Amino acid sequence: MSQSSPRSEKNDRSYRRMVNSWSMYDWANSAYATTILAVVLPVYYSQVAGADLPGNTATVFWGYTHTIALLIVALLAPVLGTMADLCGIKKRLLLGAAALGTVFTACLYMVRTGDWFIASFFFIISFIGYAAADLFYNSLLPHVAHQEDLDRVSTRGYAFGYLGGGLLLALNVVMIMTMSDKEWAQRLSFLSVAVWWALFTLPLIVNIPEPTCPHERVRSEYLIRASFRQLKQTFMHIRRYNQLLLFLIAFWIYNDGIGTIIKMASIYAREIGLSIDTIIAALLLTQFVGIPCSFAFGRLARRIGTKNSIYLGLIIYTFIAMGGYFMSRPGHFWLLAALVGLVQGGTQALSRSLFAAMSPKAHSAEFFGFYGMSSKFAGIVGPFVFAVVGQMSGSSRLSIVVLVVFFIGGGLLLSQVDVDQGILVAREDDACPEKQA
Repeated sequence: MSQSSPRSEKNDRSYRRMVNSWSMYDWANSAYATTILAVVLPVYYSQVAGADLPGNTATVFWGYTHTIALLIVALLAPVLGTMADLCGIKKRLLLGAAALGTVFTACLYMVRTGDWFIASFFFIISFIGYAAADLFYNSLLPHVAHQEDLDRVSTRGYAFGYLGGGLLLALNVVMIMTMSDKEWAQRLSFLSVAVWWALFTLPLIVNIPEPTCPHERVRSEYLIRASFRQLKQTFMHIRRYNQLLLFLIAFWIYNDGIGTIIKMASIYAREIGLSIDTIIAALLLTQFVGIPCSFAFGRLARRIGTKNSIYLGLIIYTFIAMGGYFMSRPGHFWLLAALVGLVQGGTQALSRSLFAAMSPKAHSAEFFGFYGMSSKFAGIVGPFVFAVVGQMSGSSRLSIVVLVVFFIGGGLLLSQVDVDQGILVAREDDACPEKQA
């Protein structure tokens, strides 16, 4: 029986340590996604920071706040991505962005009654740090994982994120439900996210080296020009892949509806009178239902196909939006939260895998960079529409049901995508690189 050499065993241990350290960052920053983005802060914004605002104004302002944050991130993304690639400072930029995010997340602890403007400002800066750090985190994956191990390592990070974000949210739920001073408990939860995020970033700092730059570093004064030149080149290239581009547009539309439900669900529930305990506990249910259901969607795709599985998710999302219009009791919210958990992770994961299948391997990083940046721009529309409809109608009930348009429109456009043709074009181009020139 052959045995591994000491050097091989040492390399294996080093590799596992790097993979685990990379995955732990998803555990770290997912606390922001659950407590800040989805559950506690939206409720706190409505009940405390925006307590002096009339009617549904707090919900409207929260929608505009997300729109501004997404717009800024979308505009910064090409510059930041180019800076990371051309200067070879992915890890340093990740740590800088994470530091910005954690500091301004901690600042949310200072938000008190009526401080809606300060809350919006702190949230926007913290979100810029969160989104930028996530961009650099994803860019480290090819440097951390072996080529044949990319899918497994990426999925591992996704699972770590669900567990880490859900665990801290559960701890915060217990704290908020058991403490008599609910406002202070919610403020403490913001502080806990900053500490959690910083603490579990340490393994990445210690165990993952800065990737080497494969080319001559670009001088800083040329970065902005280079980033827009690269964006133009990517757009011209991706237009050659008709089915892929058609799918990308469909994804922008329906994923904008999904993202808006995630961002606006808790503040909408608070507007219609549901208690904080109900909102937080139900959205915690979403987090843990999503873990097994994401894997179940992967198995379902093998049985009925990826597109059909996405259709199923969009049908359920359509009923969620329609059900949100009629929601009035805690039981309704619990049911809708469980349905979101049923389809959220699976629909988004299958969309990513479908995009990957129709992307040429030689340009996968380039295309996924465009995918990430452009989806940020597309994600602006949903919260903006939600806010505008709510402001015009004086109620967010119409805002939630309008999201049906995103799911139906995206699904109809998806039906026009010839996936087999898209995959064939990508594989032909992989076999004949000169076609891509």
